[in-house]
Amino acid sequence: MQTTEERQRNPWLAKLHIDGPLFLGLIALAIVSLFVIYSAGGQDIGLVHRQAIRMGVSFAVLFVVAQIAPQTWRIYAVPFYIVGIILLVLVLFFGEMGKGAQRWLNIGVTRIQPSEILKLAVPILLAWYCARAQIPIRFWHVLAGLILAMIPTMLIAQQPDLGTAILVASSGLFVLFLAGMSWRLVTFGGALAAASLPLFWFFFLREYQRQRILTFLNPETDPLGSGYHIIQSKIAIGSGGLEGKGWLQGTQSQLEFLPERHTDFIFSVFAEEFGFFGVAGLLILYGFVIFRGMLISMRAQSNFARLLGGSITLTFFIYVLVNIGMVSGLLPVVGVPLPLISYGGTSMVTMMAGFGILMAIATHRRLVISQSG
Repeated sequence: MQTTEERQRNPWLAKLHIDGPLFLGLIALAIVSLFVIYSAGGQDIGLVHRQAIRMGVSFAVLFVVAQIAPQTWRIYAVPFYIVGIILLVLVLFFGEMGKGAQRWLNIGVTRIQPSEILKLAVPILLAWYCARAQIPIRFWHVLAGLILAMIPTMLIAQQPDLGTAILVASSGLFVLFLAGMSWRLVTFGGALAAASLPLFWFFFLREYQRQRILTFLNPETDPLGSGYHIIQSKIAIGSGGLEGKGWLQGTQSQLEFLPERHTDFIFSVFAEEFGFFGVAGLLILYGFVIFRGMLISMRAQSNFARLLGGSITLTFFIYVLVNIGMVSGLLPVVGVPLPLISYGGTSMVTMMAGFGILMAIATHRRLVISQSG
């Protein structure tokens, strides 16, 4: 439970199981999102209304999840993971196609994207598994954890959805790293991954994925085709200068040179309109949310909560890193949205559910005499 000092400072937030600083950071990002989407979406107020509704649903999910004690997630870690795997298998056989990928499952009243479930199921399961083991974990625990993380990762990659697969794999790897995986294993794993790149290139990557990597290496080889997105994105970012062109004044976005400007490439719109100073402010805001998440994780009273909170926070960092990297030409384009800024609903709901878990870790504090993990 919270301390007397904390309750005196924010009694109503304590009752709602909301961490004030983290909540304010998320609200600030949501406000930025609405302003940028209005500009990136061609000043379409309907687009802003739809995003606002999705944000409302996402924050409602955050509130609901925040009421659930972290111990509950530990109890249902295995069933949650198994259900997620079953749904991923069903997608392979009965999933609906959309934009060249088979990622959705029709359950009658709506469609669901099971891969989003695994963004939470994988770190919850591995946090449960590692908390039961002796920390720092040993080699066999790392090996078992990698297998548990790679099963959904490979299923998601087959859909194909490389961006989500990277995020799911990262969420599992972060748990193992925080649980004490040795640097020797990290180094060995990195070397093994590098050595297996030719194998992935010829046998696992699809043609369009190979083309994305080639475009990343040299987008000018096809400036009007596969390289068009990244070339226009880099022009938009660079043309923002120090102070930017001003809200609604970005030529790349307003004249529609920049594709997918309200989704994956929304950072380019922001950089063009608000410049270096605006980007620095956005990164500070992201940094604050990440710092607060890690602080909450470090203060958690159980190994399970510490591992889970740390993984959720660091996966959020990967979201930011991959999106900004890909629209800046520093990473291949893998379809990862800018978290809490890009237009969309499914990934935002999952992300807010993760922040709800962080809220629960921060506020469901209890005194313990002994701690078993």
